[in-house]
Amino acid sequence: MDFDNGRESSTPDRPAQRPSIVSNTPSVVQSLRTHSGNGVPFSVEFNPPRDEAGEARLWRAVREFERMHPAFVSMTYGAGGSTRDRTVRITGALAQETTLLPVAHLTAVGHSIAELRSLIGSYADSGICNVLVLRGDPPGDPLGEWAKHPRGVEYAEELVRIVRDLGDFHVGVASFPQGHHRSPDLDHDTHHLAAKLRAGAEYSITQMFFDVEHYLRLRDRVIAMDPIEGAKPIIPELMPITSLRTVARAEELSGRPVPADVVARLTRAAGTGPEEDRAAVRAEGIQIATEMAQRLTEEGAPCLHFITLNFAKATSEVLTNLGYGVSAAPLSA
Repeated sequence: MDFDNGRESSTPDRPAQRPSIVSNTPSVVQSLRTHSGNGVPFSVEFNPPRDEAGEARLWRAVREFERMHPAFVSMTYGAGGSTRDRTVRITGALAQETTLLPVAHLTAVGHSIAELRSLIGSYADSGICNVLVLRGDPPGDPLGEWAKHPRGVEYAEELVRIVRDLGDFHVGVASFPQGHHRSPDLDHDTHHLAAKLRAGAEYSITQMFFDVEHYLRLRDRVIAMDPIEGAKPIIPELMPITSLRTVARAEELSGRPVPADVVARLTRAAGTGPEEDRAAVRAEGIQIATEMAQRLTEEGAPCLHFITLNFAKATSEVLTNLGYGVSAAPLSA
């Protein structure tokens, strides 16, 4: 695999060709197919920590999830590449120091093609072959104007092709049950998803949502537009809400409002006192996530992907409700 061609700088003693050290690592799709546990496979998403205390918390969650045997774990990438170095380092550690299957996020925003090729090479050096390709959000304001890097790419479809052309990589992409906020309509959004899949993506992971019908209609749209690409796994992303503050966080992450009926359930749980009944809100949030996961399983979702915010407890409680038989109580909140 030649990663050095096209880099903005080169290291003289670094060979132009690297051996394929990732070819024996299973892909996400292979991991889903070989799942042998209870229920459908599940996976989790981590975020790069901001400091040493956050990194310690992340690793506690990593070890807790390692006992639960997720199909894969993903590590996000900050807007505009703001967490690039930390993301690469920790994702590499997940590959080298745990039994987990890591998926590295890679975003186009703020990077030249040469920088993107270098990042892909860094992941390959760590034995990572699974990459989730994203166009990415602008730094500072995720909903702000998106500007292409002058030597970068415009669309995630282009980045899919770059990654696939560089070697033995398995690529996933994002999908949007309610449509991407920059798409003029759902047909336009579905067209772009189908194009990313045709470019070589093997699966997609949805944006977070709170209405299962949105996921089902997304699946229907892709199959109707392209039955071949529509057969590829569309993995639903869930986030158990543990406080009213998490509602705002969910809306920030998804760019979509949490449905009124979900907000009403959480608000009732919060009570009418001077302070939010956090325990009741948390219990209701876990119940909502459980109900969604049960429905998604019944409807044939290939996997359940949980946003964890680097905590294991809420996800493990949902999994326990679903009958996954989580054997050990998580150490973190």
